[in-house]
Amino acid sequence: MTHIILITGAGKGIGRAIAIAFARAGRNNPDFDPLLVLCSRNQSDLDSLSLECRAEGAITETFACDLGNIDDVRRLAAYVIGKHGTIDCLVNNAGVGRFGPLSEMTEDDFDYTMATNLKGTFFLTQALFPIMEKKRSGHIFFITSVAAEKAFRHSSVYCMSKFGQRGLVETMRLYARPCNVRITDVMPGAVCTPMWGEVDDDFKALMMMPEEIAEPIVQAYLQPGRTTVEEIVLRPTGGDLQDS
Repeated sequence: MTHIILITGAGKGIGRAIAIAFARAGRNNPDFDPLLVLCSRNQSDLDSLSLECRAEGAITETFACDLGNIDDVRRLAAYVIGKHGTIDCLVNNAGVGRFGPLSEMTEDDFDYTMATNLKGTFFLTQALFPIMEKKRSGHIFFITSVAAEKAFRHSSVYCMSKFGQRGLVETMRLYARPCNVRITDVMPGAVCTPMWGEVDDDFKALMMMPEEIAEPIVQAYLQPGRTTVEEIVLRPTGGDLQDS
């Protein structure tokens, strides 16, 4: 059975790992045939990811766009609806962050972060949820963060955006439960992704790898439709990296 799965922010980090994990699950499960719609800002990242997923036997489509741009969000939703007429899984993974002391955060930092983490996530979900609601099935993942529940000193704008995403998650549950749509909030701690920039090996060793976040997401999706994994919280064994 073909499953239409849209993954935002798929070009790098956690999103890339999620796409590959879904592709491999299709190779190993004869009842699961993923069609992966891969979205990211960088087409070259999407092209290389598409090749890797196709090597695992998955069907892929790529769509380069910026989830911080509302016109791009609308184009993406229109593409999925126009091309497939349905969607089985939406992985709201695209996210950005700028970090620093409270006194140094700018209006540009604020707008940049909120445009993707809140505005883009909200309007893409708003556009695609009615399809799931009508057919009474589907699964939406929100890749939030432990920063959706715990504040970090140099992450004021990022934490604000993630707390806001958590509010959307809880609201979506109220809409989703009556129509049998599953909602999963994925809250990772520190993961070694490009968002951290250049880090040394000692610091990297304290973090999780994107693949370690991706596997539980695929497992949650493959649960029977009567079962919802509502939250996935993953932290480094040594605990959260403290913001100094």
